[in-house]
Amino acid sequence: MAEIVAGPEAIALGVRLLSEGYLVAFPTETVYGLGADALNPDAVASVFALKGRPSHNPLIVHVSDEAMAQRVVRNWPEAATKLARAFWPGPLTLVLPKTSDVPDAITAGGDTVAVRCPEHPVALALIESFAKPIVGPSANPSGYISPTTPEHVRDAFAEEDLLVIDGGHCRAGIESTVLDLTGDSPAILRQGVIGAHRIAEVLGCDVQVRAAHQAEDEARSPGLIGAHYQPRTPARLVSVDELASAPSSAVLIAWSIESHPAGGALITMPQRLAAYAQAIYRALHEGDRSRGDQIWVESPPSASDDDERAIAEALHERLRRATQR
Repeated sequence: MAEIVAGPEAIALGVRLLSEGYLVAFPTETVYGLGADALNPDAVASVFALKGRPSHNPLIVHVSDEAMAQRVVRNWPEAATKLARAFWPGPLTLVLPKTSDVPDAITAGGDTVAVRCPEHPVALALIESFAKPIVGPSANPSGYISPTTPEHVRDAFAEEDLLVIDGGHCRAGIESTVLDLTGDSPAILRQGVIGAHRIAEVLGCDVQVRAAHQAEDEARSPGLIGAHYQPRTPARLVSVDELASAPSSAVLIAWSIESHPAGGALITMPQRLAAYAQAIYRALHEGDRSRGDQIWVESPPSASDDDERAIAEALHERLRRATQR
């Protein structure tokens, strides 16, 4: 059975298991990751098998610092140095040419690798103690709601022999921004809480946000293929006006009302976008555990500045894919 363990002994046990080729779930500031030795092809294959993840969906390699990142990429440009110093540790993933040491399974057979340094003390302690990079896709069955608490991971893999290292509730709550540095200009492949405007400020150039992804993007960034973030209960994204017509059988995830109009279940969301992002996956998990036959998610609050606009765009992308069938 999956077991939640906290404290220094959890790190020591996690390092031992990773060294033996086993998987370990660990917290980051975004979501919980399913960790494995990034340089061990068999361990990486176990990640795909446990998640039921398509082989053409690449993984992110997690590192403890810039020096470790340079061990898995063959070209580290000045732009990468600037971004790492500005945003690492943090929720920014950089796509760069990979070294031959990186198993092809991680990169979906492509020539680039996605790498980031997570901003969570437990994650950093685990990677530093292991002294090697680890992969860390979301610790959930492929396509299902991302986990932001250790209980989400335990429940998803209840029958598996899996160590879940407890790091509390994830602070950011949605996955990292993925930035491709291999083209003529920087391009965001997956939006997150770090927006294009922040990256542009550091690099001093325009940053493209790719709304329509190409096939080559899918081999460079995770989270671009197929269904993602979806509860098992049918879900729909609605406006504030549509909430009034919700039936009692619909669980509402909403920030603008204080009670369900038909007397059903209401999961109240924060009105600040950063707090909304932190809470949305936990709310979807709660809605999925309810007795409702559907989940209605109210569109996130309006943004008031560029930072909030970046979060809002990332949230709308996640919620659009969580509610499409």
